[in-house]
Amino acid sequence: PRPGLLQVVKQCVRVPVFVMIRPRGGDFLYSDREVEVMKADIRLAKLHGADGLVFGALTEDGRIDTELCTALLAVCRPLPVTFHRAFDMVHDPLVALETLISLGFERVLTSGCDSSALEGLSLIKRLAEQAKGRIVVVPGGGITERNLQRILEGSTASEFHCSARSARDSGMKFRNPNVAMGASFSAPEYSIKVADVAKVRTLNAIAKNIL
Repeated sequence: PRPGLLQVVKQCVRVPVFVMIRPRGGDFLYSDREVEVMKADIRLAKLHGADGLVFGALTEDGRIDTELCTALLAVCRPLPVTFHRAFDMVHDPLVALETLISLGFERVLTSGCDSSALEGLSLIKRLAEQAKGRIVVVPGGGITERNLQRILEGSTASEFHCSARSARDSGMKFRNPNVAMGASFSAPEYSIKVADVAKVRTLNAIAKNIL
């Protein structure tokens, strides 16, 4: 998020706010310039009140980039840090988990290296068992109120991640159907994705009943 968004969010909520550091879409193999951007973004996030940071970086052969992660972790400290779903693109998730633990990450977000947390449930459970409390394994990816109970019970996870979004129609009265501001596959101009309060409350209720 931009510093302005972070500042406003911090004014509006009481829960801890973790900021994702990701200079672009695509893979997780970063150039030297992109690393400069990531370090600058971390410093700005800390300056504007972030309670934790989230990032991930890989080598070209699908391993955790220990050198880069060590450098970024140093900039993040003393804040807690989560390794995001770049983990799902690693060559060997069991080896990668040990690497993250040794580096000092507090959490790892994963769909179990599959298309969704439900599909990767068996690996998520195996990772949680291997972690033995040394790192928090957080299931994420396609989690909804319909499958959360199965994922939490099947993975033995104590935390989870989901967007809990819904589409909201734009308030624009005048609409030009001949112009699109982005590529054809991007979100339409007259529909906005927002956090759905009802979904969040339902998910929280399910989780509290299980955990």
